Amino acid sequence: MRLDHLSYAAGPDGLAATAARLGAALGCDFVDGGVHPRFGTRNMILPLADATYLEVVEALDHPASDKAPFGQAVKARSGLGGGWLGWVVSVPDIAPVEERLGRAAVAGNRHRPDGTELKWKQIGVNGLIADAQLPFFIHWEVDADLHPSAGADGTLSLAGIEIAGDPQRVSEWLGESVEAPLEDVKVEWVAPHGTPGILAAQVQTPAGIVRI
Repeated sequence: MRLDHLSYAAGPDGLAATAARLGAALGCDFVDGGVHPRFGTRNMILPLADATYLEVVEALDHPASDKAPFGQAVKARSGLGGGWLGWVVSVPDIAPVEERLGRAAVAGNRHRPDGTELKWKQIGVNGLIADAQLPFFIHWEVDADLHPSAGADGTLSLAGIEIAGDPQRVSEWLGESVEAPLEDVKVEWVAPHGTPGILAAQVQTPAGIVRI
């Protein structure tokens, strides 16, 4: 179990403009990730060191975005002006998570602009919708060289995350200590005074730490 990526919902200016704004702050450009046909969403990504990445995602004008929990979550967050949607934990085997949560994972896929298809299974988005401090789980069904973090040049890395929430609650959701997937990332837990969830990410860049 490890941190896989952080997801940021596009604002009213749209996917490209949101990604450009974040990329400018970090001194690096996001790249087109492609469309998630089952979820009615599309994304742009920024590879980071340590097999992690940032994702900016937006909902499409498509029936899938109204039916799929991930599409619903993205649409709801964008409707509030955009911002951090949540964090995602990668697991080597999704079956124990399915058993613990009492439901089956759903298949996901997207085609990159070069035509390469990425496949995975995910579970737990409904938990994120109910309580935004909770991550959801992903199991990649592609080789490591196709993971969205592949190609990172090592100049950017995730230095820290600020989360409004309760680490004990998150640990219960994960089925183990929250320190397991976040052992290499400094996490600052803040007692929520409103909606729980990610408040900010701190990214180490050549120019220093940038807080988004």
